[in-house]
Amino acid sequence: MAYEIDVLVTYAEKDNEVAKKSEQGWVTQFKKFLELMLFQVLGTKPNIVIKSEFDTATAPALDNAAILVAVLTKEFAQSGRCLDLIEAFHKSSSQSKTSRVFKVLKSPLTLQEQPPRLRDSLGYEMYQLDDETGAIKEYVDFFSPEAEKQYWMKMVDLAYDIHEALIVLKEGDHRTEVKNLFKRKTIYLAETGYDLAIQRNIIKRELIRHGYVVLPNHTLPTRQDELERSVRKDLEECSLSIHLMGTSYGEIPEGGERSVVDLENKLAAECAFAKRQNKQEFSRLIWVAPNLKSASDKQKSFIDNLKRDAEAQEGAEILQNPLEDFKNIMREELIDSLERKNVDESSTKSVYLVHDRLDQAEVKPFKEAIEKSGYKVLSPAFEGELLDVRKHHIENLRNFDSAIIFKGKVNDQWVRMKVLDLLKAPGFGRKKPIKGKALVGSGNLDAFKSQNLTVIASDSVRAMESISNFLDDSK
Repeated sequence: MAYEIDVLVTYAEKDNEVAKKSEQGWVTQFKKFLELMLFQVLGTKPNIVIKSEFDTATAPALDNAAILVAVLTKEFAQSGRCLDLIEAFHKSSSQSKTSRVFKVLKSPLTLQEQPPRLRDSLGYEMYQLDDETGAIKEYVDFFSPEAEKQYWMKMVDLAYDIHEALIVLKEGDHRTEVKNLFKRKTIYLAETGYDLAIQRNIIKRELIRHGYVVLPNHTLPTRQDELERSVRKDLEECSLSIHLMGTSYGEIPEGGERSVVDLENKLAAECAFAKRQNKQEFSRLIWVAPNLKSASDKQKSFIDNLKRDAEAQEGAEILQNPLEDFKNIMREELIDSLERKNVDESSTKSVYLVHDRLDQAEVKPFKEAIEKSGYKVLSPAFEGELLDVRKHHIENLRNFDSAIIFKGKVNDQWVRMKVLDLLKAPGFGRKKPIKGKALVGSGNLDAFKSQNLTVIASDSVRAMESISNFLDDSK
């Protein structure tokens, strides 16, 4: 269906008032900026109409509007005329396959203060928030450094989301078929604390621009039980979740003790385990800020537990590096996952011989013995850029049939990290089960016998025979 109006912006009269006739009201400015952003995204000038609560809009006019944007304030929420228009538009658009209503928060409102019809709509906070003091006020200078970081970032998000909705309305079912041909992933981008809200928006925008579906695409419920149901439902549709952990622990939902950030991580870990049991693809990328000096004790405790707890890391890769490096890794992960080919099961079986640079000489006889047994040996890389070394390690984790960790001069902590990598291997996109895992080393190895590993003493006269038996059992 063709619409005469691309975007209808509705607002309470008070929210566009000016002190001087020479000035432009907040909503008038918003319309001008949205036109500018949508023109850049669409390539054509959009038809945007603004309508206050006292303007008349007939039903045919509502039927001719593709998208409705509500400028949400307390005045809007208390205006019967504004609420009647929302209700009328909801009825006229109820058969659409995509959301056609967006809310722009000119000032903060809790979900309970918002009109019921708008609570699940995508929201864009366009008021000024001082990170240090927590003070909130409306923007007066739209070109200040603060506005550049907050107002304009949300404006870009809104423009891209409206663009996406307009394309769906224009192309309908045909577009869905095209998207399926590209087999783009549906990605769960977890909520963050206030300190990473802008970075989350940048990542979300980039993913959408590359054709990925990003969930959640609605405001999360405020009650813990409802929130958990909503998050689980969204995670079921996804094959990857991304979590950003900064200095802020995040908001705690009603009836809960853990923050939304914490809960989403827990539920994603459960989803990863369940999907792995059903041989479904699901991986997780977790970024932890390198500098946590200003983090609260609760947040530091949460991150420490996250790093130690294998269950919380189910199917996950945890990275604590500069955010730009993380974004590069995220792009790599997504691109690689699209281009990765299934490994030929009939090809030579491979063994990933995991060892440290310190043990290269000591591990050599074991490597030669494994190769003589007819196996291809995958080895870690030690030269080159950090990202390249990591990428090589991830590729080995994706492709090996059996793995042997070699403990020579390294300490127990190094071994634990490598055991954890093997545990996380399914999260890196493996398409086949792990045949067997072993630890070959000297000294006291008793601590690792409960790690689902075959433990072999490297200084034993029967070490080579034991390795051969392990490989035979792993066929």
